[in-house]
Amino acid sequence: MRSLYCGQINESHIDQEIELAGWVHRRRDHGGVIFIDLRDREGLAQVVFDPDLPDIFATAESVRNEFVLHIKGRVRRRPAGTENADLPTGQVEVLGQALTILNRSEPPPFMLDIDDEEVGEEHRLKHRYIDLRRPQMYQRMKFRSEMSRALRYYLDERGFLDIETPMLTKATPEGARDYLVPSRTHQGSFFALPQSPQIFKQLLMVSGMDRYYQIVRCFRDEDLRADRQPEFTQLDIETSFMSEEEIIQLVEGMIREMFAKVLEEQLPDPFPRMPYAEAMQRYGSDKPDLRIPLELVEVADLMEAVEFKVFAAPAKDPGSRVTALRVPKGGSISRKEIDDYTKYVGIYGAKGLAYIKVNELAKGVEGLQSPILKFLPDEVVMGIMQRVGAEDGDIVFFGADKAKVVNEALGALRVKLGHDLGLVERGWRPLWVVDFPMFEWDEKDQRWYSLHHPFTSPREEDIDKLESDPGACLSRAYDMVLNGTEIGGGSMRIYREQVQKQVFKALGISDEEAEEKFGFLLEALKYGCPPHGGLAFGLDRLVMLMTGAKSIRDVMAFPKTQSAACLLTNAPSNVSPAQLVELGIRVNKPVKGD
Repeated sequence: MRSLYCGQINESHIDQEIELAGWVHRRRDHGGVIFIDLRDREGLAQVVFDPDLPDIFATAESVRNEFVLHIKGRVRRRPAGTENADLPTGQVEVLGQALTILNRSEPPPFMLDIDDEEVGEEHRLKHRYIDLRRPQMYQRMKFRSEMSRALRYYLDERGFLDIETPMLTKATPEGARDYLVPSRTHQGSFFALPQSPQIFKQLLMVSGMDRYYQIVRCFRDEDLRADRQPEFTQLDIETSFMSEEEIIQLVEGMIREMFAKVLEEQLPDPFPRMPYAEAMQRYGSDKPDLRIPLELVEVADLMEAVEFKVFAAPAKDPGSRVTALRVPKGGSISRKEIDDYTKYVGIYGAKGLAYIKVNELAKGVEGLQSPILKFLPDEVVMGIMQRVGAEDGDIVFFGADKAKVVNEALGALRVKLGHDLGLVERGWRPLWVVDFPMFEWDEKDQRWYSLHHPFTSPREEDIDKLESDPGACLSRAYDMVLNGTEIGGGSMRIYREQVQKQVFKALGISDEEAEEKFGFLLEALKYGCPPHGGLAFGLDRLVMLMTGAKSIRDVMAFPKTQSAACLLTNAPSNVSPAQLVELGIRVNKPVKGD
């Protein structure tokens, strides 16, 4: 039906007879000559219809935006002065010689030359098939395809096998909530949609597959935000008989090669690495954005002896932190802006946001400005200024609370200040974060949870601490961070049954529960399981970062809203009573509040 795409025609096609098919992007009537900008996925072509062919001209007069057309014509050079340098096809046009309306269209719900922000996202998602016609959306889908192709090529060339794992699997504890699927043939029992192929890829290693990968759909029933969806795609990788160092080098090379091919960007070689403890101390985050030149500085030792309990109490508490965040030339931040930042850190549990403005450091405390100066000895204040490297015109913010609160609040403030004040450096700043703790303590539940997942291997030297001191155990885990976003993470896995049982015990998982939930894995570990490890990359997040999109919803063809609903199909929806009876399910209507 077409001899080439609209966006492909150029001066090499002059005087050739061609066929085009696509949508009417725009129709213009210029004094008896009709111009139609025909659009397909590759771009626009200008087609001209003269009144010399009255039947064709009459048809051209009747077309409207988004009509689907088939056109035959001859390529010619545009008249001098009418060229369009902004279009790849802007030097030529097509003289229309035949025109067929393949389908008509009602006026679309929004124009296709809009920016993402010009139409409400709900409106775009409801009419996603229209939204995807926009050039920027097509470019994102095309980019995603090219990126996946580059990743597949890299792994295929290195002997990895693309192997599918089940979508219907067993519900397991830990992690986010599962999406459950009722079984008709086993009434009262449920499958779960996989949060990841974690157990299956480990079983593939037991099976001797050696090098596995899969671009796979995963499902998590969790609270959503800009970089989360209930269903998402990840590149899953697992390999046997490779060390952490070999795995890190392998996937780092993959990301570096993919950036070079798809974006023509050269990433550092090698990527820098940072222990988890250092990342939390300096940035308050295990996924620090290294483009922002602001760091947290510990000042608890300077605050221990002060009488001001806001600082003294956390300074003396081993589970708390007192940190300072120096913002160069931040002294111009207004009182109202400080109040806004105080509300912002309150989201993360901070009870306030103390600060000191540095007006003239040479005058000592007299050259500083802050409501807290009267509560602190001069030598403490000046010691803080010296430690953070304060200069005239700076502002220094403080966090003093439980370590978790300070890390989250000041870590988030650091990023917000970086963006608000234009401190974010250009370019790509990848980072490996390593040496994660095995477990984190939950005060509410009074138990240990896996920082990654319960199949992550502890360091060999820490195995003896699994029972005596779980909090001191470090894992063999590694996360790849890019510009403040975790794009991939993984670990060496537990491959010995006894160690896996020890980890389950540290997590408060009884032998009975372990057998019920993971009995098939424990059984497999008995039969010559090789040392293995791997990781997974979040493809949606990676495409979002690389295309500059603001949300992963803008790089997925048919995403859900933040309430996990599909506005296009109105899913989730009710099902018929007959279906529920067949599944042995009865639905209790939710009780509405007053």
